[in-house]
Amino acid sequence: MRTTENQLLVIFGASGDLTARKLVPALYKLYQEKHLPEHFAVLGVARSFMTDEQFRKRVALESKHIKDSDEFIAQFSEKLFYQDLGDSYDVSYMELNERLQDLNTAYQTDNNFIFYLSTPPSLFEPIAKNLTAQGLNDEREGWKRLIIEKPFGYSLDTAQSLNNDLHRYFKEKQIYRIDHYLGKETVQNILVTRFANSIFEPLWNRSYIHHVEITNAESDGVESRGGYYDKSGALRDMFQSHLLQLVALIVMEPPLSADPEEIRNEKLKALKSLRLMTDPEVLEQNTIRGQYLASEIDGERVNGYREEEDVDPDSTTETYAAVKFYVDNWRWADVPFYVRTAKRMPTKVTEVVIHFKSPHHQIFKNSNINKDNKLVIRIQPDEGILVKFGVKVPGQGFKVERGNLDFYYSSLGDTHIMEAYERLLLDAMQGDATLYARADEVEAAWRFTDPILEYWKEGNARIYGYSAGVWGPEHADELIEGKGQWRNPGAHLADDPGYCVIE
Repeated sequence: MRTTENQLLVIFGASGDLTARKLVPALYKLYQEKHLPEHFAVLGVARSFMTDEQFRKRVALESKHIKDSDEFIAQFSEKLFYQDLGDSYDVSYMELNERLQDLNTAYQTDNNFIFYLSTPPSLFEPIAKNLTAQGLNDEREGWKRLIIEKPFGYSLDTAQSLNNDLHRYFKEKQIYRIDHYLGKETVQNILVTRFANSIFEPLWNRSYIHHVEITNAESDGVESRGGYYDKSGALRDMFQSHLLQLVALIVMEPPLSADPEEIRNEKLKALKSLRLMTDPEVLEQNTIRGQYLASEIDGERVNGYREEEDVDPDSTTETYAAVKFYVDNWRWADVPFYVRTAKRMPTKVTEVVIHFKSPHHQIFKNSNINKDNKLVIRIQPDEGILVKFGVKVPGQGFKVERGNLDFYYSSLGDTHIMEAYERLLLDAMQGDATLYARADEVEAAWRFTDPILEYWKEGNARIYGYSAGVWGPEHADELIEGKGQWRNPGAHLADDPGYCVIE
């Protein structure tokens, strides 16, 4: 178990929604569970004018995201402070540095600083530059770490440019690129399921696996994010970051140890082994993009994507993206991977499905069900693991039906399962970068995604409409080889696919 050293957390963009909704509640949970070090403080930094007391009221004392006794919240809030930067983030940080040194001395945080950049990416470089001008990247006395939020670039070129800008001021080992998806227990459990169980790891290859399927579905539309989403789209927003990280965990070879760099080395190899698609004909056959249309759900009309606030009425931005691809290495040769992500689906769900091959010799051919074994790893909601296998129906003959063997995280009872930001913040505090993306990982993911985006941008690829509340374009199943089809999951892990009731 790693130790959590005394430290000061500095949050840039602290007046924003993320700080109040996610970061401070996560810190409060860590405080509640006694994970924070003895000497610890938080300094919020932004351009809005606030006193320390106003900041405490906003993010803790009067927060709707923190529920506990007033006395305990008040004790926690005494660790929170605020510094106004003025009109710009690109100013001298001399005054900020003076405040940091005062808090460092008062709270005995041993010159250990984490700088959390909860700001637009355009501010990463000026903030890093101005911190460096004050010597706040120098690790001769205490360590210094920089946490940045996605998006990590808009393309391979912009990602490389961002990495180069940051590397001018901070070393790679000091930079933590946060992806909240990797903070989910069920994502991390992919590694344990694979490498801690001899019933799975020997089968985790092309000899036994027919194909791999990943679904990320959201029931909501773009809500108030229309302006951002219309410049991004489903492929940039979810596939390039969150979902390719899931792919890396599934594809990677066993690391030499549980050391963070060993795991990240194997994830990098996995991402670099994805077969690049550059031929227009291959891209046409192996990618589908769609956009949700106005529809009626539960008796209420919902807008189509082009009707959403801040969205171009002629927009061709995809809200549905499905990609079929292959992995060019010994373990996965010729095994197709199918990954889809979309808005306005029938339910909110993220899951990985490992489809095992059928037995070579079929002796129960009269059975009317698909007997392929499946391993379903549910990321959210109803988190857990499900194994689907054939069982004999009692009675004469050999009628086979589907059986489920399942495990649910909710069955762990009173065990506190950390939320993603709790886990990731604690890892950064302890210097554990296992669940953080490295620069070369980010660039490898963009290298695979860029040709798809370029092909779609050229306007040759059709964009299909689908009614809000259905499982994407009608011909989406055509992407899957043979007679296969997507597993359209229900809200609960053990729901059989087919249709999903909209809640």
